[in-house]
Amino acid sequence: MNRRPRSARTGNLPAGGHDLVAPPPRLKGIDALRGAAILAMIAYHFCFDLRYYGVLNADFEHSPFWLTARSLILSSFLLLAGISLVLAVRTNPSQAKFWRHVGVIALCALAVSAGSYAVFPKTFIWFGVLHAIAVSLVLARPLVRRPALAFALGVAVVVAGVGFAHPSFNRLPLAWIGFVTVKPATVDYVPLFPWTGVLLLGVALGHTLYRNNWSAAVGGERWPGWIAFLGRHSLAVYMLHQPLLIGVLWLALKA
Repeated sequence: MNRRPRSARTGNLPAGGHDLVAPPPRLKGIDALRGAAILAMIAYHFCFDLRYYGVLNADFEHSPFWLTARSLILSSFLLLAGISLVLAVRTNPSQAKFWRHVGVIALCALAVSAGSYAVFPKTFIWFGVLHAIAVSLVLARPLVRRPALAFALGVAVVVAGVGFAHPSFNRLPLAWIGFVTVKPATVDYVPLFPWTGVLLLGVALGHTLYRNNWSAAVGGERWPGWIAFLGRHSLAVYMLHQPLLIGVLWLALKA
């Protein structure tokens, strides 16, 4: 009797846990790509923390190198969010599961806001990457089975977000949308324009991968297992890495 390969089944999810983009069933290549993005994010935040402690002299706000690094890391997370949304809906279209996942991300986003307010009260994170992913997933869900429309809207949102700005959006009630002329005073700012557009492009790309063998397209078994492990637990890693980095650096510099 023919049996489907393990990666093609829908009932082999790891027990418990969430990740930033939650693709069931687990595909090692997708998990590994997310794990690589997590590693890049940790490296970026490690350097950011070194500057916070006065060890590193780096201009994260204006340096082309650091701005490009941040944009690439954010783009990878949001593209993967869109890709994995397609896989999740294709294999398990349960609305309840989708809303549970979005709810977990939203709660984590609120925790990030509260935690960052305790450390950086003047520049706390009120709309960062988790906030953007939660809202963007809700906006993208109706387009999961319309890849052409998702692509067109994704391009439009990215172009509008990069090319248009108006002072009216500088005020906090509107700044989370985007279009600001002055970046808000916050340590992480990921507005819907242009970043929701990147997630929508991920939805369009996800359909291409879905039609052309997911595992082969993203490397499959060539990725090391530990990187895929990080990707499977990316939300937990995201929530824990900064407190750990800050604590370890504080102890190291105090010694």
